[in-house]
Amino acid sequence: MSAIDHAVAEPRSPSSASTSDRSVSLRLAQALFCLGAGAAIWFSPWAIANNTKAALAISAMMIIAWMTEVMEYASAGLVGLFLFWIFGIAKPDVIFSGFVNDASWFYLGAVFIAAMATKTGLPQRIAGFVVNYVGFTYSRLLLGIVVVAFLLTFIVPSGVARVAILAPICIGVINLFGVDKGSNIGRGMFLLMTYTCAIFDKMIIAGTGAITAVGVINKYVPHAVSYANWFLAFIPCSLATIFVGWRLALWLFPPEIETLEGRKSEVQAHFRNVSAWSPMHTKACLLVLLALALWLTDRWHGISAAKVAFGVGLIGLLPFVDVLNAEDFRKANLLPYFFVAAALGMSEVLRATGGLKLITDALLGGMVPLLSSKLIAVPVLYWTAFVYHFFTASEIPMLSTSLPILLEFAKSHGMDTLWFGMVWTFAAGGKLFAYQSAPLIVGYAYGYFKHTDMLKLGAILTVVEFVALAFCTFVFWPLLGF
Repeated sequence: MSAIDHAVAEPRSPSSASTSDRSVSLRLAQALFCLGAGAAIWFSPWAIANNTKAALAISAMMIIAWMTEVMEYASAGLVGLFLFWIFGIAKPDVIFSGFVNDASWFYLGAVFIAAMATKTGLPQRIAGFVVNYVGFTYSRLLLGIVVVAFLLTFIVPSGVARVAILAPICIGVINLFGVDKGSNIGRGMFLLMTYTCAIFDKMIIAGTGAITAVGVINKYVPHAVSYANWFLAFIPCSLATIFVGWRLALWLFPPEIETLEGRKSEVQAHFRNVSAWSPMHTKACLLVLLALALWLTDRWHGISAAKVAFGVGLIGLLPFVDVLNAEDFRKANLLPYFFVAAALGMSEVLRATGGLKLITDALLGGMVPLLSSKLIAVPVLYWTAFVYHFFTASEIPMLSTSLPILLEFAKSHGMDTLWFGMVWTFAAGGKLFAYQSAPLIVGYAYGYFKHTDMLKLGAILTVVEFVALAFCTFVFWPLLGF
């Protein structure tokens, strides 16, 4: 679900007729599974109100559609909202409440800002700047790519889009070393770039996962989530991911060639942006910097991140500013906006019909002793989320479906809902397989690393992220007053 259209390398696509037949059969089975789950709930003997039962049945179909990816996320979400609406499960202002939620409009504004940045070649300029100052050995180039992936998270609100932006840069660097796809250089650089593009989305409110989570959290703790506070809260995790990920990639995939110092001019030419700097580039960069400055200072001026993103994006469309035009708007992928809105709408319907309370009591009722102490709650939440993530095809449906249940539970037991929401959202970052995240799927499609490579890096980084989260919750957050 990229924010902007980017060309990517051809994925590994099966060509045989038998594979195609299996794909059709699998999709049919997934569709039947979705319908069957809804029917099983509707015809169940549960002694609950018909409205509640219908809400649970439709929600089950939506969740399974997201988990199995039987259809595009936004499409599945909109179908679910339509069913809520046509059967009168809840009032329209409840069903479609996600479309007026700050999280949805934050994503839309962030798409505008990403379009500005990409149109002016800002990601490539950032990459060239970082690499020129980092150095020309493989070790330093690898570190530079990870730093660029982190910096792009502020201006490109999609892990998939960041992978698509950075992939050509990584391929060019790998080719400069004169190695092929199966080389350690290719595996290490592409895998680390892809994995960090997926995981940084949880540490900054600039990815669809964090945006969705914040939208849910704000339902329980209005105006409690600050862009600046979220960024500060996970700074140790961000730094640990950059440094440990870099060192792990060097250890797991030692390079065949250590340096490109003798070919410095070729490396600089690869990162050099060919387009001349223009007044439009200047205006775009000033607008992006304005958005970042307002986001990082929102704890003082009180303007929400959504208003900043959407306002700055609209400024780019104004006459005499002309950073964006109608064509840029048409090219933007707005499907994630509809998905976020649909996910939030589903949560509101479940809450309004009493379905969310039933799920909460059934799934988490026996966990009160484990979650009453934060010392125990951190490992319980983190590793529960890690295991739960195996059953979801992406962290986005995982967060949108599980976070309301967890926060409802925390609220009903007098617990800190913001704390629980932040911990659970971050816990969605740990992954071992490509299917667990859209950026990982896209990165894997380039063919530079294998599942076994990701399993090794992902397993260690998942443990490292847990240690970093424990440090944050027990040491760093109290220092910040959280």
